[in-house]
Amino acid sequence: MSELINRLNTDTVLVTQSLALARLPGLTALLANAPITLCRYRWQQPAANGHAVLVWGQKPSARKGEQLAAEHQLPLLRLEDGFLRSVGLGADCPPYSIVLDDVGIYYDARSPSRLESLIAQPLTAAQQQRAEQFAGSWRQARVSKYNHSKEHAVPAEPYVLVVDQTFGDASIEYGLASSTSFQQMLQSALERYPQHQVILKIHPDVFAGKKQGHFSAEQLQHPRIQVLTEDIHAPALLEKASAVFCVTSQMGFEALLWQKPVYTFGMPFYAGWGLTNDALTAPARRQPVSFTQLVYAAMLAYPRYLDPETGQRCEAEQLLSWLGLQRQQRNRFVQPLWLQRPPYWKTQAFKRFFQGSDVKIVPRKQAIPEGCWQLVWGAKAGDKLIRVEDGFIRSVGLGADLTQPASWVVDETGMYYDARTPSKLEQLLATHSFTVSERQRAAQLIGRLLALKVTKYNVGSRSWRRPDADRVILVPGQVESDASIRYGSPVIKSNLALLQQVRAANPAAYIVYKPHPDVQAGLRLAGEADGGAAAQYCNEVLGNEDMAHLLSQVDEVHTLTSLTGFEALLRGVAVTCYGQPFYAGWGLTTDIYPNERRQRKLALSELVAATLLLYPTYISTSTGCFTTPERVITELEQQRSQHRRPGIKRQLMRLLQRYWRF
Repeated sequence: MSELINRLNTDTVLVTQSLALARLPGLTALLANAPITLCRYRWQQPAANGHAVLVWGQKPSARKGEQLAAEHQLPLLRLEDGFLRSVGLGADCPPYSIVLDDVGIYYDARSPSRLESLIAQPLTAAQQQRAEQFAGSWRQARVSKYNHSKEHAVPAEPYVLVVDQTFGDASIEYGLASSTSFQQMLQSALERYPQHQVILKIHPDVFAGKKQGHFSAEQLQHPRIQVLTEDIHAPALLEKASAVFCVTSQMGFEALLWQKPVYTFGMPFYAGWGLTNDALTAPARRQPVSFTQLVYAAMLAYPRYLDPETGQRCEAEQLLSWLGLQRQQRNRFVQPLWLQRPPYWKTQAFKRFFQGSDVKIVPRKQAIPEGCWQLVWGAKAGDKLIRVEDGFIRSVGLGADLTQPASWVVDETGMYYDARTPSKLEQLLATHSFTVSERQRAAQLIGRLLALKVTKYNVGSRSWRRPDADRVILVPGQVESDASIRYGSPVIKSNLALLQQVRAANPAAYIVYKPHPDVQAGLRLAGEADGGAAAQYCNEVLGNEDMAHLLSQVDEVHTLTSLTGFEALLRGVAVTCYGQPFYAGWGLTTDIYPNERRQRKLALSELVAATLLLYPTYISTSTGCFTTPERVITELEQQRSQHRRPGIKRQLMRLLQRYWRF
C-alpha cells in the first residue's frame, strides 16, 4: 500500500473528473483539507500540480478517472460511503463517513483492497479493547448504515432473516455472486431452519421505489416466508433473529456486530475470514482472523468520519454517539402526532423538534380525530397530550422576539411548571437512579455554564456592581400572566406581593428588583411592581442586565417560580421559593410553601442531570438536528459574541406585538 493516504494535507492536490464528487459536502475535511481540482476535459493537464486522481468506487463513471490516472502516472484513490453513513438515504443526505482506498475497493473480492490488508493486521491490546467497546456501543446505540427507519415490532416466533439487495447492485457481481445466489440463499434458509419463520428484508431503496429486488411475488408463496411490508430499522430485526442470510449486503456485517450466525452466498468484505458460514470458497489471501480484527479494520481504521456539527474530521465513536442520539430522539413517538397549526415561526420549531415523527398539521378550527395523540403548547389538561414548552437553555434573544429556541421540553405526563400535578421532570427527580456518569456529566455541565456565563436568554449588559451592603437579595420579576405563576405559585400571584413579603421578612437587606426581560422590552404586560410600585419595597430597580452577571453580585435570590432560582443554585447562591418551581422541594432551596409530593433529597448534580440532560430536547443551529446541551452551550456562546442590539425590523415587530398577541 502507498502512504499517500496517510500523508494527505493541504499541499496534496487531488484531481477528479466528477462534478458531483467535487461538490460532495464535507469531502475536503474528510480528506485532510487537501484541495480538490475538477478536471473534466482531456486538454486539462493534471500532472503539473496533481498528486492523485479521485474516483467513486467501481462505477462506470470511474473509468475515465482510471484512464486519466494511468495516462499521467498518478495514484488512483477510490471513494465509497462508509459503513456508518448517515441518518437518511442517498443524495438526500450526504455521507458522514467515507472509505478511501488506494489498492482496490472493499466490495470487489476479485482483487485485494486496503481493507483486506487492514483486517489481516494484528491488534494491540488497546486496539482489541476499543473494537470490543465499539461493537457494544453499536448495539447500544441501535444504529445501522442508514438510520431513517422506525423500529417496528418484529415477529414473536423464532425466525431467520434473509436479506435481499437491489437488482444490479455492483457489489453482487464484484462479490462473486449473481441473481441465482439469492435463490440459493432463500432455499438454504428454509432447509437449515425448518422450524423457523423466514423473514425477507427488502432494501430501503426498494421501499423508496427507486430500485427493484431479486424476488418475484410467485417465488415467495411458501407458508413460512414472510416479506416485510414495512421499512423496519435493521437493529430491531437483527436483535431477535436466530441467524442472518445474505449475499453481499452489509446487513451480514451488522449481524456479526450483533453476534449472530451469518451465512453468505457471495464474498462480501466480512466473509472468508472464518467468522461466517460461506457458500463460496474464499480467496487464498483471506485467512482466519478474530472478530475484533474485522471490527477494528472495518469501523475504526478504514473509514474516515465527519463531525456533523463542526464539519471537521472526528473519531468513529463521536459519529456513532451523534447518530445514536438522532435514532433515540427520532423514535420517541411511533404513532402519528396531530397539531393544530400554530403561528408560522412556531410551526418551524415543531418540525425541527419532532423531526422523524409523523406530525400531521391541521387548520386551527379543525378538530383532532378522537383517540389520536395531540401536540399542544404549555400545561393543558387531558389525555393523549404531548405538551411542549421552551427549555431551560433557550437562545440568545427573547422568546417573545420570535428568536428560535435551542431547546424544548416534551412532556406526556404534565408540565414542569405546573405544581398541581406531577410532570415527567418531577418523576425523574423523584425516582430516577442517577448513574455516576450522569452525575459527572452534570458537574461538568455546571462548570461550563458558569465559565461561559450562560443563562436562559443570554442578553443584557454586565455593568451593575454590588452595593456596599452586608446582604444583597435579588428578586427576579416574572410575567404575571404566565402559567408558571398561575399553576406553580399557590399563594402569591404577583411581583408586588412577592416584594412586599420579601421586604417584610428581610427589613435590613439590600433588595434588588429586576423586571422580566419581556416586560422591559414591552412585549408583555407590566404588573404593579413594574409600573413603579416596586420602589417602595426594594432598594433598586435594575434595567437590561445580564442575569449571569447579576447572580455573581448577590447573596440570595427570592422568587416565586422564576428559572433564575435554578440558575442561582448552579452558582451556589442561596434560593428562597415562595412558589413551587420544579427545583424546589428537593432539599436545595428554602421553601415557604412546600409541595408535599416532593420528599426526596437530591444533590445539585442530580437536579442538573434530570433538568438539563434527561428532560429537554436540544436542536443544533449548525445542523438543525438533535444535539446535546454541551453543544448548545457552545453555539450560544458563539452567537452571543456576535449578538447585536435589535435592528429596525425587530423593533417594528416588538411594536406590533404590543397590540397583537402572537
